[in-house]
Amino acid sequence: MSLLPVFNSARVTPLSITLPFIMQPLNQYTLTSTLLLFGLALPAMATNTEISTESNADITVAANNSDEHETEVMHVWGKSLKANEPGYTSPESLLLPSDMQAINAVTTEDLVKYEPSLVIRRRFIGDANGTIGIRSANMFQTARSMVFADGVPLHYNLQTRWSGAPRWTMVSASEIAQVSVLYGPFSAQYGGNAMGGVINIETAIPQEREFNADISTFIQQAQAYDFNEDVSGYKGFVSFGDKVDNLSYYLSFNHLDNDAQPQSYRSAKASGTTEANTATGGSLGPDARNRTVYWYGDTGIVNSQTDNYKVKLGYDGNNWQALLNVAYEDRSSENTGDSHIRDINGDKIWSASNEVIDGSLFSFNSARLNESHLLRETLSIGLRVKAELNDNVALEANINQFDILKDETRSSALNPNDPAFLGNGKIKDYDNSGWTTSDLVMTVSDIAIPRLNLITGIRHENYELNLNVFNTEDYLRGIKQNYSSSFGGKTALNAVFAQLNWSDNQQWDMTLGLRYEQFESSDGYYSIINSDTSALELVNAPSVEYNKTSPKLTLGYYPNDNWLIRYSVAKAYRFPIVEELFRQYQAYNSINESNPNLAPEDGFHQNLMINRELPSGYVRVNLFYDQIKDAIESQSTTIVGGINDGTSLSTFVPLDKTETKGAEFILNQTDLLTDGLDLRFNMTYTHARIVKNAPNPEWQGNIYPRMPKWRANILSTYALTEDWNISFNAQYASDVHSRLQNDDNVDNVYGAADSYLLFGIKSQYIINDNLKASIGIDNITNELAYIAHPWPRRTAYFNISYQL
Repeated sequence: MSLLPVFNSARVTPLSITLPFIMQPLNQYTLTSTLLLFGLALPAMATNTEISTESNADITVAANNSDEHETEVMHVWGKSLKANEPGYTSPESLLLPSDMQAINAVTTEDLVKYEPSLVIRRRFIGDANGTIGIRSANMFQTARSMVFADGVPLHYNLQTRWSGAPRWTMVSASEIAQVSVLYGPFSAQYGGNAMGGVINIETAIPQEREFNADISTFIQQAQAYDFNEDVSGYKGFVSFGDKVDNLSYYLSFNHLDNDAQPQSYRSAKASGTTEANTATGGSLGPDARNRTVYWYGDTGIVNSQTDNYKVKLGYDGNNWQALLNVAYEDRSSENTGDSHIRDINGDKIWSASNEVIDGSLFSFNSARLNESHLLRETLSIGLRVKAELNDNVALEANINQFDILKDETRSSALNPNDPAFLGNGKIKDYDNSGWTTSDLVMTVSDIAIPRLNLITGIRHENYELNLNVFNTEDYLRGIKQNYSSSFGGKTALNAVFAQLNWSDNQQWDMTLGLRYEQFESSDGYYSIINSDTSALELVNAPSVEYNKTSPKLTLGYYPNDNWLIRYSVAKAYRFPIVEELFRQYQAYNSINESNPNLAPEDGFHQNLMINRELPSGYVRVNLFYDQIKDAIESQSTTIVGGINDGTSLSTFVPLDKTETKGAEFILNQTDLLTDGLDLRFNMTYTHARIVKNAPNPEWQGNIYPRMPKWRANILSTYALTEDWNISFNAQYASDVHSRLQNDDNVDNVYGAADSYLLFGIKSQYIINDNLKASIGIDNITNELAYIAHPWPRRTAYFNISYQL
């Protein structure tokens, strides 16, 4: 038995503060030392939580072999099937409170970044663009992954690529009780947006009076190009909840304030010259496509602040339950670009015309070093209701309304420090945008014959996006003047599904599913510039309508009590989202054209799972194959000749066919080798290719962008005493391309997509029944890696938590 105390994850937030000594350079540590640390910490993780994963489960969390700490009980609605249960259609990974304690987690996405075949592009703590990729969906194919919290959608099916990140901050990491990841669209209950997978987050519902408070600080040793500063931030969380008779209530407030490293570094074309120096600073070097450029500045430190207010009300009736979830987010961020170039007097240069530094001639202005302010307010309301009609029939209903109350980005035309700046700029405004979703699901057990179960239901989704860009003479005050561009539209999806689950209670089980979907786009529009009057005009875009049917099949075979072989196959259709259909604009050096006639992505998915149960864990291999026809991608070309000569022209155009073959190895083991040691290890091999593409046939055979051939993750914890534990984590990804052309071959420069190997540690100490503290470090070796933008360098954390 392990001696490691485990606490309600809704009350544990592993955050952190930097101590000066742990931020010192680690150059004295050799690779051998690092690998030794890796080897010592590998067999170190202890899972001590006894947890029921049935619906409406009460989770008991206690310190084993110890009466010193009180047992705590949580109430969690969500259900997670075991691999040997009928109805288990999709490979699943379950993350429990004991696993979360090994992670330096500040925001919700931190908790899932070590899961198999999954990547989170979290560029900094509090990143609004923390996109997600699962299996054959890369981190910019955000519409192929779904995220739910207590049944409320967090995935953002209005936009895609860097703008399509889930709204992670609508849920605090401090309130999460369990997370499950489903891989692939093998369940009829999910549509084609589950091509990559589905993340289901469940938070705790209070069963008694509780008060929780977390205070965390963190600091990063940021370095890249001419930027070299420590940046820091903090998080504060407080919650109060209770249960009075049948009514539970929960109130929470989460505040995050962080300064992050510059996200973009600016470069200009450079040529050789023998002229004398006229300036200093910056650096000459290649970009990701091996073009010689001069790096002259960055977009500045990003300061972001997020406030999240949440109310949860739960009610337990005799044979029904309800959960109301209301979340309001107030988010802001700002950054101001900085020039690295100085004249011979030492003053910064904001606009350079034929400057010379060490034989390099280049020019630039401060348009790409401008200032930007984001102001965003969001309201989400979700309601779940579950009723047991009798011993065999149950109903569950979910409804969600998500409204963007305000979303403005105010950007200056030039850097405010530029003498040529006049105060003008642009304002990007999302107006009347949001969604409504609802579903009703019925489950019938032992229908007609024993061990034959039916799950069936209906779902409705309605999305609306409207984006207007205004010119302004005063960007700081946000005064909107004439339109610069505008686009928007609506999409609606109606679905009905049915799935039969059968088991012979011995060696076989089978699942048959069918999903029928109706999709429609409407009220689409985009702006164009009238060539005669130079005025902006709105054009109505055509609507499209599709009806698709997706069959599913899963077959499981049990050679004996310890082994399981399961094969799953499914069709899935991922319908285009509003931005993909109607986005159209013209910017500084790029043009985007809408494509309102986009067809849905057509997916064929297979998975073969071989599972071996261990006395306290399991080892699993998944072999998967995904083939996507009409894969929606933003494809670009360069205009030659005319007024827009040299301008990049982009539009969402389907790739004819893509193919992904992959293999996962997963080992989850508690009490490994000795009591108190636990390990979560996974490794994924992926072979992703563009098989066919008529618009650009030269891309056929290319590696699919942002899909590393190898990924691996480790989470490990060891209980030093019953009050003190130490954890180790590691992430690895191999080198990738970020462009369909596969012409970005230079590593360790801004814009590249590098390989990385990141190590982290964390230690938690239970001070008493109410108080605990933790410290940790991510990216111990201070590795510099770019996934287009620079990933965080060495970051140290400190957290102290109080619970009553």
